[in-house]
Parts: sequence; C-alpha cells; structure tokens
Amino acid sequence: MKHLFTTITALLLSTGLTISAVADKDIALIKKRVLESIMNQKVDDKRVDVLVNTLQPDGTWAYINYTDVSREGFENRYHHDNLVQMARAYKTKSSKYYKSKKAKSAIESALKHWVEKDYICDNWHPNQIGTPSSLVYLMLVMGDELPAGLVTKAQPIIGRAHLNASGARPSGDRIKIAGILAKNLLFLEDDEQFKSALKVIEGEIVHVDWIGRQYGYGISRINGGMGSKGYNGRGIQSDYSFHHREDGVNNTLSYGTGYADAFIEWADYVSGTRFAFSAEKINKLVDYYLDGICKHLIFGKYPDPGAKNRSVSREDALHAYSSTAAKKLLKTTDYRKNELQEIAGIRDGIAKATVSHATFYWNTEHFTIQRPGWFASVRMYSTRNYSMEVPYNSEGLLNHHRGDGANHISVTGDEYYDIFPVFDYQKVPGATIMQKPDLPAPGQIQQLGLTDFVGAATDGKYGAVGFDFKSPLDPLCARKTWFFFDTEYVCLGAGISCKTNLPVVTTLNQSLLRGDVIISTNQKKGILEKGEKEFENVDWIYHDNVGYAFPWPAKINLKNNSETGSWWTINKQTDSPKEPIQKEIFKLWLNHGERPSNESYSYIVFPATTSEKMMAGNPAKNIEILSNTTEIQAVLNTELNMLQAVFYKAGKIKPGKNPELEAKNPGIILVKFSGEKISEISVSDPNRELSTFNFSVSGNVVINSGHATSIWNSKSDRTDISIHLPAGNYEGKSVTIKL
Repeated sequence: MKHLFTTITALLLSTGLTISAVADKDIALIKKRVLESIMNQKVDDKRVDVLVNTLQPDGTWAYINYTDVSREGFENRYHHDNLVQMARAYKTKSSKYYKSKKAKSAIESALKHWVEKDYICDNWHPNQIGTPSSLVYLMLVMGDELPAGLVTKAQPIIGRAHLNASGARPSGDRIKIAGILAKNLLFLEDDEQFKSALKVIEGEIVHVDWIGRQYGYGISRINGGMGSKGYNGRGIQSDYSFHHREDGVNNTLSYGTGYADAFIEWADYVSGTRFAFSAEKINKLVDYYLDGICKHLIFGKYPDPGAKNRSVSREDALHAYSSTAAKKLLKTTDYRKNELQEIAGIRDGIAKATVSHATFYWNTEHFTIQRPGWFASVRMYSTRNYSMEVPYNSEGLLNHHRGDGANHISVTGDEYYDIFPVFDYQKVPGATIMQKPDLPAPGQIQQLGLTDFVGAATDGKYGAVGFDFKSPLDPLCARKTWFFFDTEYVCLGAGISCKTNLPVVTTLNQSLLRGDVIISTNQKKGILEKGEKEFENVDWIYHDNVGYAFPWPAKINLKNNSETGSWWTINKQTDSPKEPIQKEIFKLWLNHGERPSNESYSYIVFPATTSEKMMAGNPAKNIEILSNTTEIQAVLNTELNMLQAVFYKAGKIKPGKNPELEAKNPGIILVKFSGEKISEISVSDPNRELSTFNFSVSGNVVINSGHATSIWNSKSDRTDISIHLPAGNYEGKSVTIKL
C-alpha cells in the first residue's frame, strides 16, 4: 500500500487527516476481521460470469439505466455492487475467477467508468453511504492490486462519507458514515484518524431527549409542528425505542436496527484490542438490543408489522432476523448472556421463546406484548408524535391509517408476510376508519395527532392501552382500548362518531388466509365457503390459530377470498415489480354504518387457540366488561382477579366483589387483587400532565413505599392513595406499587 500514500496524502491533508507510518498488530487484526466479514459471503460464479461477460467496452452494463439519478431510480447502485461481487470472486480461491485476468480487467474497467462519471443521486443517502461503502469494500478486497490512479480518483468519492456530511446527523446514519470512514482509514493504514473514528462510533451509544416532551401538549397548534423548532431528538429514547428524525415516528425496526448493527459490527471488530469499546457502552447497547429491538419482534425473530413504516412496500420486508448480531454481542460481553443466547437460538431454529412481557414505549406510543405462544402490538400517536413516516422516495404510498390504533396479532410470525400489495389500507387490523372512495394524496400520510390522552399502564407482564382517537384526515373520533392478559385480550370502542355520510368500520384482522374459517352463529357452527358476506348473531370466528369472540351476538363482515394488487401501487421505485399478483386474504370487520353517532364495539381475541377450544363452550367466561363508555372503559378478569381500566375523566368502578375504586383524575390503572384485597397497582398518565396519580378505594389499604402514600378515612372507610409519577423523559411511563 505504501506506493499509494504519496498520491493520496495531499487529498487527506485537505480534509484534516494524517497518515501513520506503521500499522500496529491491533490495526492489522481489526483490518483482517473487517476483510473476513466482507469476504464471508458465498461467491456466485454464475452471477459473476454474467457480470464479466456482459460488461461493455465503456465499463457499463446495458441493463442499468445510468441517466436516471432520481430518488426513485439510481439503478447506478447496481454498478458498484457488481464491482464488489467481482472483487470477491477474484480474491476467493474456490472461485473460477480467482486471480483471473479477465475479472481484474473488468473490475478496473468498471471502476474507471464510475470514478470518471462520478454519478450523484438526487437522494443524499447513496452519495454519502451507499456508494462510499461499496467503493471502500472494493479497496479493502483488492488492496494494492488496483492501479494507483484509480484508487486516488476513488478517494474523494469515498470521502463523501465524512463526519461533517449532511447525512452524518446523530442517528442511525451518523454511525454508518463513521463506520465507512473507519474502514477507509484501515485501507489507508491511518492509525490516529482510525482511533478518532472509533471514538465517534462508541460515542453514538447514548440516550437522547424525547423531542415530543420539549414541545408540550400544544404541539399540534404550533405552525410547522416539530420540524419548525429545530430540536434534534434523534437516537435511542429513554424507553429504548428509536427515533431517526424529528417527528417522533417509531424507527426501531428500520434505522434503529441498522444503528445497532453498525455498533455491534465494530464492537466485534475491535474486541480484544486496545480499541475495544467500554463495558458501559456495550451494556447500553445490549439493553437497547434486547429491550428495544427484540421486544419489537415476534418471539425476538420476526418484525412486528405495526412497527414498520414505508418499508412494508418492499418485498421481503418482514423476513426473519438472523442470529448474527446476537452472536457477535455474545463474543464481546457476558452481560445478559442467557437472554442473548435465547434470541440466537430462536433465530437459528433450535430454541423457542420463553419470555413473557408487556412493554409500552411511551416516547413512541407503541405497545407490544408477548407470550411464549403469541405476540400482539398496538400503534398509536398523539399531539406529541406523528402518525407515520413520510413516504420518502415514493415508498409506502397508502400508509395513511397504519398508525390509527393498528393491532397486529401473530402466532407464527408470518401472518402478514408480503401481504401489502393486496392489502386493503382502509381496513387496518385494530383501526377504526372512515371508508373513503379514495385515500388522500401521499403527501398527507404523515399527520400530527390531535389528542393528548394516548398511553398504557403495564406491570411488565400485563397491560391496558388507551387511545383517545381523533382522525387528522377524517371527521371521525373514537375512544379505543385494549386490555391484555395471558390467553386473551379485550378490545373496546366507544363514542364512535363521524360527521360525513360514509361508512365507518373497525377491523378485527386482515391477514393471509391460512386454512378454514369457522363461524358460530346462534350456537350453530360451520366452515365458511370462500367469498365475502355479512353475518348476524355471530358468537365467535376462528381462523389460523386465532379466535374472535363477541360478548353479545354481533353483526360482522367477513371476506376469505383472493385479492389482486401489485408492489408498484405502493412503491414507485423503478425496480419495484409492476406485474399483478394475487393472494388469498382473511378480512374480518365490524360496520358501524354511515355517519355513526356514539357507536361502540366489544370483542375478545384469543391468540394461540384451537377450533376445539372455541367450540368447547364460552371462551370468554372469565371476562367481565364493567364499562364501555366515553368516560370509562374497564374489564375484570375473574380468573386472574385483575382489573384494568381507562379513565378519560375522574370516575368510579366496582370490580365484582372487590373494593370499589374511584379515580380522582384521568389515567390508566391496572389492579391485582388477592382475595378481595389489593395486592398490586400499576398506573400511568397518558396526558403527561400529572405529578401524582390520585384515587381512592373502599376499605383500609396501607402502603409502605417511597413512591406512594395512603390515608385512611375511618368514617367513610375509604383510603386515598397518591402514587408519584415519573417526570422528564419518563413522563407516560408506568409505576407499579406492590402492597
């Protein structure tokens, strides 16, 4: 490499870089690891055959459109990807192209074309991340076998991945850019600047202030919303979700996963060397990985569809995660080792999930729950967060309602795999939506919430979720709740009202059709033929390991038939498939009629059940719906002896034989009873305005906790209880008190 230093020194000095004369053994080891990771992909000689033999004299491939550099196009990226594929073959001993003069000539010709043309995309990302990443891989693989002149010309292009680049904002992109820079410094054997780049990577593992809190509750009335104030808020939130932009949208399973992968990659590269990251940073990353990323995944393996944004419009967006990241973390630390081993085992297919959790990401307003046999989630937004990601690069063009209380249910993890080309975007699972002739323009997808009361109370295992929903797109409002237990959860809606003469529906589910649909009406059971139909007096429905029961006979609409659509409808990238496709779909919904006024619904979902269990009798006999009004929505699970309630205003509730409870303020509460006495209380403030949650219960309740106080009134035989609530970035988080 030394013969390259003279020609590149001037370029590096112009950007403030210097060159170390001798690379030490740690640098050599790290470089070896980086190169091994680049080469650790199977070479496809048939593919390389095509690349080498179809390269044109000017160093281009005929199938690539080099003139379209738009955000939707830029097929030019295939060019530098091809360079890396050919380089891997050239350096792989088992490949027919190992040390092939023809392959080397093709590499040089294609690289010469790129550095001379220097294609710039209208989107910054390929310029600062995509292209530099591929070219630095090429440098590391080919080493000093590339002509010095081509290496010199490639350096300014690679150099667009620098820490002052427009894309190097604190978030998932800055850490990637720092990683590209570090790899280039390894190629250049620049010890000192390499150390500086590593410090930047390590320094990215921090919690950031939640941007929604800084604006207060009047954000929807601020002209320009969050973006007008110039706050940052990008990165790991205090609740372990991830925000990539200044909109409060959940990016945990997109940019947040790429962010973690970049840090894990470098933690693995530098482990055991003097550049190794501190235990403090590694532990923070493990916490984020397990409590943020993995709890957004079905069994820690499959993406929660409700947490995905525009990427659902790409093929294979819901593919299972590999075990690579978990295994790399296990190589660097013993912290939370057993949990990491379980995640790796699940992803390798040699273990099953054992973790049960109920997790609310209060900074992102996303709820997930898992049992060993099922997973569900609820996606919401308020005056503090936006509803959905903007359809950047013309992707996710129909996502208008996917934040409106979306409630996805999974037993296997692949119930929604690649469903989105044929998806009915006005029948989102869990959401209540006005049925319009057409969805608004894509520019209206991202909306700021209009209500403050959005949140959940959890004790870590069970959870009550409340959503005061007011549509930013339609003249529609509803109060929606979900109460989650071990084998079922209860869904309630009240105050459903719309000012337009169009139907409003609440969708129970829309998933891939898998097997028979069984229905019980007036206690008569049968298997449905394929088609679409409305049914009356329905007791329950069963499909694909999930049962849907109605406390009172209900009128429902059901479709179990094929739908036609295309990826091109939802994704206008030039390589998006345009041909029509068909899929068999299961769709179940409640029709509240045109221009509904104060309508309601109630249904109970039984995930991971069987048709035999549904047929055996009343599956919801342990559930008592205590209230379903615009003021209080509450449920008692008599088997668990647990009350879950959402109070939109102060009020009282009497849970069976248990003590009467009176909330003195709006909020969400979860109460466990032992006998007829309270044993545990969990509360939260969805409005994010209280310092204490205040309520009273009948009887004498004594609390010994620094987080709560109790005062018993002997005359009324009632106890007033005040629970101190979190502040700052933790507003909206639950507090649990054990008695």
